[in-house]
Amino acid sequence: MIATGMVAGLGSTAPASMDPRLQPAAHEFEACMMKELLEPLQKDALAGDDGGDGGEGSGNALTSFGSEALARAISDRGGFGIATKILEHFRHAKSAQAGTAGE
Repeated sequence: MIATGMVAGLGSTAPASMDPRLQPAAHEFEACMMKELLEPLQKDALAGDDGGDGGEGSGNALTSFGSEALARAISDRGGFGIATKILEHFRHAKSAQAGTAGE
């Protein structure tokens, strides 16, 4: 399985000066990317030996919800570190902006 918690110390606290919507948006972005990576794996596992689609109607929706929930859970626990890198980028950009504004 994918290593969870790869980046320690992310926590749920964002600096007070950052937009509070940024952290959930970063995790949502990472979860969307991970969902796209996980979906083909789940479809192959559910197709069975007959090679059929196996995902007609509600089964297809269930697979989609499952992929989405799994990707979100992995992202919330560190995932690939994409959300962390996004948050770090905005923290550095914010501190650089504050540094140039003070000159």
